[in-house]
Amino acid sequence: MYAVIKTGGKQYKVEEGDTIRVEKLPAEKGDTVTFDTILLIGGDEYVIGSPTVSGAQVSGQVVRQLKDKKIIVFKMKRRKRYRRKQGHRQELTELRITSIVKGKEA
Repeated sequence: MYAVIKTGGKQYKVEEGDTIRVEKLPAEKGDTVTFDTILLIGGDEYVIGSPTVSGAQVSGQVVRQLKDKKIIVFKMKRRKRYRRKQGHRQELTELRITSIVKGKEA
């Protein structure tokens, strides 16, 4: 069974036992995080939410907090002597999915 969850403005397809990296969540290592915004549950039967599946939950355990690799944002306008360089490192939370609970509709 798998589910599509939404967190941090992005959607992730997850199964039990998967390890995913999402935008930073306010949790410590070892804490349990529960997602209520479940868009779809798949497997033998599909449950599609409108917009979310009511009563469904996905739980995960925080493995670690980390930073992604650095990206460089470089803007330039040719022949105008305009150059801007900026770096960014996104903070992430690594999760291990522990359970997927269907809901009332399933």
